[in-house]
Amino acid sequence: MASIFTKIINGEIPSYKIAEDDLNYAFLDINPLAKGHTLCIPKIETDYLFDLQPERLASLTKFAQRVAKAQKEALGCKRVGVAVLGFDVPHAHIHLVPMDNEATLNFRNERVHLTEQEFMQTAELIASKLTD
Repeated sequence: MASIFTKIINGEIPSYKIAEDDLNYAFLDINPLAKGHTLCIPKIETDYLFDLQPERLASLTKFAQRVAKAQKEALGCKRVGVAVLGFDVPHAHIHLVPMDNEATLNFRNERVHLTEQEFMQTAELIASKLTD
């Protein structure tokens, strides 16, 4: 059975898309630690990040770097934190979390609540800062 992320990639479940290429997809986390919290996923369904073929892992990492640079420019944060957990969804993914201090990257923190309008505006803003 397809993971929720595969359903997002296939357009079966809507998402606030940031970027997409032939191998990867980035979208806003709907339960974010901070405004702009983004997930970068490979289009191939693999449960564990480090089970990806080396070239796929490299592609995802380069893709995430592009997205993180766009987040930093769009949101004016000091850093973009990176986390790889992978317990909630059996599909490899990288969390990119805009942050001004280390406390932001604590998954036990209360989540930020955004309106649909705020999600759409944030996704559009980050996407507008993407460069090749």
